[in-house]
Amino acid sequence: MDNFTFQAPTEFVFGKDTEKEAGRLVKKYGGSKVLVHYGGGSAVKSGLIDTITKSIEDAGLEYSVFGGAHPNPRSGLVREGIEMGRQLHTDFILAVGGGSVIDSAKAIAAGIPYDGDFWDLYDKSAPIEEAVPVGTVLTIAAAGSEGSPNSVITNEENGLKRGTKSELLRPKFSILDPALTETLPQWQTASGITDMFAHILERYFTTTADVEATDRLCEGLMLGILEEAPKVIADPHDYQARANLMWTGTLAHNNTCGVGRTQDWASHHLEHELSGMYDVTHGAGLAVMFPAWIEYTAQIDPTRAAQLAHRVFGVSNDLNDHEAAIEGVRRFRSFLKSIGMPLNFKELGCRRGDIPRLVDKLFTNIDTEGVYAVLKPEDCVKIYEAAADYED
Repeated sequence: MDNFTFQAPTEFVFGKDTEKEAGRLVKKYGGSKVLVHYGGGSAVKSGLIDTITKSIEDAGLEYSVFGGAHPNPRSGLVREGIEMGRQLHTDFILAVGGGSVIDSAKAIAAGIPYDGDFWDLYDKSAPIEEAVPVGTVLTIAAAGSEGSPNSVITNEENGLKRGTKSELLRPKFSILDPALTETLPQWQTASGITDMFAHILERYFTTTADVEATDRLCEGLMLGILEEAPKVIADPHDYQARANLMWTGTLAHNNTCGVGRTQDWASHHLEHELSGMYDVTHGAGLAVMFPAWIEYTAQIDPTRAAQLAHRVFGVSNDLNDHEAAIEGVRRFRSFLKSIGMPLNFKELGCRRGDIPRLVDKLFTNIDTEGVYAVLKPEDCVKIYEAAADYED
């Protein structure tokens, strides 16, 4: 295990009706002029925004609302939010929604005090040195942005989807009420499940030796997902299954499982080009790309994929490492199919002919991709082709 420093100071308030505490928590963390950022109309129609703004009023705070966040959050809306925040002298941003809303809120938070264009903070041409504090009310168990210092935004001008990371963006508090996820469409639920599974896998595929503690944490969370996912697909109102998945999504991405070990993230970056070009749902894109990545990298080093197959997917120890890895991928895809996820480009709505463009965009300003297996452009072409050509 490598040396590490780990600090995850977000206050998590978990359980039914905890959204009513939003005002108290904003005040606790110094907010007085709050920008409430949300996505579509469902947060308004359900009465959630009214509940939250009432709690803010009851705490004696000022607020404004700013909706319109979309999946794969857009740079244009971020710029609108930055301008609004500056005009209103916003000193706290409360994100109400899933990972896209939270990522958008973080971008606005970083952009308000920054003198240049906020995209500088995402293409890494400038560091994040200051940010308005952020809190969240989570409505989708998926991205883990409610507990992470990460944010990903799509630039509408060039189609690039890029991320940034700073402890200044880690939420001060996050409210997690599993009941708020019970009305989600199955597609969003399944995409969220896939996303959190992928966040664990990106940490699981490591080059660091002797990481049994975090290996077992990763494996336990993945086994929990395999147990709970069918329950919420069968019964969307299974509160306890929703609760277990919601907390798993947070643990999957606040780096509890990732300390002291290298991490990969190539599959996420491969998928980001798909969602940047086609605006596909991130979790669905990962369902197509991650199995293809495991299959390809297992030809280079099957060790971790074989361990995953044995410990998580129950593959027999009688198989050699490569055979076990491939059988594990088959079972992984079977699970993804069972919750309604796509498995190839056609099901996702992507075109095989665009693979050269996807690879060109992926390798903008980089020469190689990945850590567990260091990939060159020609490797990524093959992974995209495998994802495109897969047949169940």
